[in-house]
Amino acid sequence: MSTSKFDIADYLDSKEMIAEYLNTVLEDGDSKDIINAIGHVAKAIGMTKISEETGLSRPSLYKALSDGAKPQFATIMKVLKAIGGQIQVNPVTH
Repeated sequence: MSTSKFDIADYLDSKEMIAEYLNTVLEDGDSKDIINAIGHVAKAIGMTKISEETGLSRPSLYKALSDGAKPQFATIMKVLKAIGGQIQVNPVTH
């Protein structure tokens, strides 16, 4: 019996699932986790499509969203827009 490596991108197949995933990571993760999550979503949607919508080359996207990368905020915003997401600030209740 062989097993395959789990890839979250295989399960990000709806806008609702993508939003839930990103919101969970935004709540619980650090900046590295958030960048990785955005990369997973971009992979699920398709890097070619994201590249066309952002104007960034595929190699640049892979580099910006790779493990340990520190992309510019403008790049993150372009990718979020291309994947149909946005950042929203809500007041924190204690």
